[in-house]
Amino acid sequence: MRRRRILAGCSPDERGDDALVLAALVARGTGAAVTAANVHPPPWPARGPGAVDAEWLAYLRSRAEEVVAASARRLAELGVPAADVEPRVHAHRGSGRGLIEVAAETGADLVVIGSAPRGRRGRIAVGSTADQLLHGSPVPVLLAPRGYGAAAPARLDRLTAAYWRRRDAGGGPVDAAAGWAAALDVPMRLLTLVLRPPAVAARFRDSGEVLERQRERAEEDLARAAARVAGVRAGTEMSTEVSIEVSTEAVTGASVGKALAAVDMLPGEVLACQSGHHGPLRKVFLGESSGKIVRSAPRPVLVLPRGASRSGTGTNAQLR
Repeated sequence: MRRRRILAGCSPDERGDDALVLAALVARGTGAAVTAANVHPPPWPARGPGAVDAEWLAYLRSRAEEVVAASARRLAELGVPAADVEPRVHAHRGSGRGLIEVAAETGADLVVIGSAPRGRRGRIAVGSTADQLLHGSPVPVLLAPRGYGAAAPARLDRLTAAYWRRRDAGGGPVDAAAGWAAALDVPMRLLTLVLRPPAVAARFRDSGEVLERQRERAEEDLARAAARVAGVRAGTEMSTEVSIEVSTEAVTGASVGKALAAVDMLPGEVLACQSGHHGPLRKVFLGESSGKIVRSAPRPVLVLPRGASRSGTGTNAQLR
């Protein structure tokens, strides 16, 4: 039976701690092992063919090793046994692309990172690391809002999956999100945001009725999607079916941000969304709708690869 593995992107600042706190919550909830990785720049070529600055490379590597060692100690403080933590140092010019390489080398099922430091507290800002991961990771990416580590919940409470019916997606994203809910042993909520175009009220007298019909249709789609979730299995390590508690909700708003603001969130909530349908199959690709959810969400966001499904989630821990 294969054990899940989480890859946590480490850095010696607040965003690194946010990622570690969130990774520890997932590890404790799923029993997964954790790889604590820091990606440092490679050396620049020096004078002479094939020569490199050995001293500079040694300095970069030693700094990265200090970061992952401190991260391993922090994970131990957060309740992750030392035997379950693997420090990893990797050289790459792009930190996000470097984490993708580490994920492939270690067989990670999930990559966890913090928000870019420029973002507002309690929200996620997409920096260069996240941008590279959100446009090419072969496994799901979980992003922590800025400051998450300072006020983190004791445990994860629920997984809310943003759902919109899409012909090319089938039930894959719902199945994949359900697999993570089952692995975390948390209830699942399917959420549809029914957006009201700004000009609708001015152009149509019966705009309220039109919006209500859209909401009713969304609730019908949600009910069908919820029926798919019953009896999902959490992974190859599970020998019995896991029954997942599922609820549904359709919320109306003028924008993604305003609609999400009207949704009640538990302290340990995680939002999940699917990749854009124009991206490469089996990889994460942040689309327009998912991008708005990531930037508006007040809780961590799990972005699933395109083509994720119960039988092939884009992770190494397959769902049966």
